[in-house]
Amino acid sequence: MAALPRLLWVSSAVLVVWAGFCSAVCVEVPSETEAVQGTHMKLLCISCMKREEVTASTMVEWFYRPEGGKDEPIYKYRNSNQEFPSRFSGRLQWNGSKDMQDVSITVLNVTLNDSGIYTCNITREFEFEIHRPLFTSSRLIHLTVVEEAGEDFTSVISEIMMYILLVFLTLWLLIEMVYCYRKVSKAEEAAQENATDYLAIPSENKENCAVPVEE
Repeated sequence: MAALPRLLWVSSAVLVVWAGFCSAVCVEVPSETEAVQGTHMKLLCISCMKREEVTASTMVEWFYRPEGGKDEPIYKYRNSNQEFPSRFSGRLQWNGSKDMQDVSITVLNVTLNDSGIYTCNITREFEFEIHRPLFTSSRLIHLTVVEEAGEDFTSVISEIMMYILLVFLTLWLLIEMVYCYRKVSKAEEAAQENATDYLAIPSENKENCAVPVEE
């Protein structure tokens, strides 16, 4: 059932693109939760700023927790990226936006051991004239890594519809062929009967059957 989150992600992505044409709108889109071994996986983390006109200093911290384990820091970004020593060393890549509303990272060459819970912590310090308040938010991503990509739900439905259509067209073609064959056979039988009846007429009567030609 991994296709359902994927469909949700695609629908949300379309909404983001559509909204981008209308105005500068930020939409918080959920991340995909299934990755295939050996591929690159983007851990999507979006935290929209409610007041973009206000300057803010943003710090992002990524943590990883294996099944039954504890959170361990793997990545930090504040003006520059910092990768902590971990099982992901050399496999993490910053994939955020300049306005720091998208603070995603990408895991390169995903392995089966990368399954677990990823936490994205965002800390913002807004720079007002009088005070500098801090706001924090978190996103959790439950990632499952599989050896091979499973069948997509929509592709399965498409294949089923294709086979149904193929069977329907095959049956329709057979029916048409039978109908045409019977129609041709009846026409040949009628022609043979007419020829037989004509040959059975005595020769003196054939002249009477001839159509007179007007001069």
